[in-house]
Amino acid sequence: MNINIITVGKLKEKYLKLGIDEFKKRLSKYCKLEIIELDDEKAPENLSDKEMEMIKDKEGKKILGKVKGNSYVIALAIDGKNLSSEELASTIESLGVRGNSHITFVIGGSLGLSDEVLERADYKLSFSKMTFPHQLMRLILLEQVYRAFRINKGEPYHK
Repeated sequence: MNINIITVGKLKEKYLKLGIDEFKKRLSKYCKLEIIELDDEKAPENLSDKEMEMIKDKEGKKILGKVKGNSYVIALAIDGKNLSSEELASTIESLGVRGNSHITFVIGGSLGLSDEVLERADYKLSFSKMTFPHQLMRLILLEQVYRAFRINKGEPYHK
């Protein structure tokens, strides 16, 4: 299975890089993983709604430019569906069974995802109603994808 993660914004914090590197190493046993980092657009503090949409649209065009045509796209969105770890594992497994061997997860920038990206998404996934920094979300997503593969293989993993 091929897992791509398209994410807006560069990773700066060393502790997050270390965690992400660990899960990339662990996941190499289960899938081919590619993380695609895109530059975020500069966003001053006091943006109007229109300016926010313009920034999301610019980032959205960059994201869509990296989505492979045959990929099943899962957008991380606060209004998406909440799944348990077991349900995420089942979703990933059923996608593979149905022939979707390319899954692309999309993590937006600090303002979220553009309407165009959300419309392209085959599925919207929410990890919580809370807002998380997009850099931290990358680590959380990798951990959950790793957990999903462990669950699907019947391998032990702490609960």
